[in-house]
Amino acid sequence: MDARGILKVLADTNVRFVVIGGVAAVLQGVPGLTNDVDIVHARDPENRRRLIDALRQLEAHYRQHRTVRIEPKEEDLGLPGTHLLTTRLGALDLVGRTTGGAGYEELVGRAKLMDVGQGLHVHVVDLELLIEMKEVLGRDKDRARLPDYRRTLEERNKREGRQKDPPRST
Repeated sequence: MDARGILKVLADTNVRFVVIGGVAAVLQGVPGLTNDVDIVHARDPENRRRLIDALRQLEAHYRQHRTVRIEPKEEDLGLPGTHLLTTRLGALDLVGRTTGGAGYEELVGRAKLMDVGQGLHVHVVDLELLIEMKEVLGRDKDRARLPDYRRTLEERNKREGRQKDPPRST
């Protein structure tokens, strides 16, 4: 998977999005690998048009349809659900709203602009919020990764002189 390549196409077509999921964690120092790029995109008509352009460049199609190649449509990208896509650079998941109900507008305020290499800057959801999102999901695979996320946040907070403990599930 070429996560940076996917993000570059999105950025080059001026798509407004926030990176969430495993790529967001890895970009913030959490050890591990991920097999897809998860983003929450702005769902206004202009951004959806730009996103469709990017998806065409990426040769995106839905991965759950194995016998027929179905490409995403602009009107579908306005819905709050998730679109599981395969691209020529790897898997891309488009999320309209997170499980906690947050959309692009809510997340971009809690994201930081990060350099992901070669001068490419993208909005990445803050690790603290990513932990909260994973807790809400409650899936086994997310719970298994939470100790790494918390440990990384704790180490970052120590480096930055913060005393705040990482979020813990109750």
